[in-house]
Amino acid sequence: MEYNNNSMASEEAALLTYFEQHKLPPEFYNAPTLEVAQQLLGMVLVCRTSEGSAAGLIVETEGYVGQGDPACHAYKGRTPRNETMWGAPGHAYVYFTYGNHWMFNTVTERTDFPAAALVRALQPVAGLDLIRQRRRLDELKVKPEEHNLANGPGKLTAALGINGTLNGLGLQSETLFIAQPPPEIRLPSFQIVSTTRIGISQGQDLPWRYYVAENRCVSRK
Repeated sequence: MEYNNNSMASEEAALLTYFEQHKLPPEFYNAPTLEVAQQLLGMVLVCRTSEGSAAGLIVETEGYVGQGDPACHAYKGRTPRNETMWGAPGHAYVYFTYGNHWMFNTVTERTDFPAAALVRALQPVAGLDLIRQRRRLDELKVKPEEHNLANGPGKLTAALGINGTLNGLGLQSETLFIAQPPPEIRLPSFQIVSTTRIGISQGQDLPWRYYVAENRCVSRK
């Protein structure tokens, strides 16, 4: 969604107020992980920091389901790193990977059952100037297209300012939450594509990645 200079501030403020008033309830996350992962598509991930606020429609997710899932962080048991996964549903599970990327997940299902839905890609809808600044597009000789701003799990956390300080935060907070979008920015009716997960060495055959069909902001088709 694009805004001209005269209306951007007021329209984004109205959007953020709407998001705040339409947060997904805690019980949304207390459900089977693969259902949550699919139902998150089309919802809005919002992060507010001292730099400002940014948000995007969720267009790609993955599910990680308990100790029976060899790709799940909890596969080998409970550790300080994955402790958040064992907690109550509706909390952020944020971890560092590949030496330079934060990954954002929502904890799902019941307490003491380690499961989460990874958010893999967003379609930015608010805070676009801030997102461009965070993604350091001014340092690139060739400006990438807008759909590349948050089309990957590491890109979207950089775009929204999500980092490890938010690990374990409840998603009813004012800082980080997921909400229903208003009608004017909702995705049109879409099909969900189910396919295998990306960047894992085990559980590669499980079709637990979901994305919005034909959406240009998806990380990989």
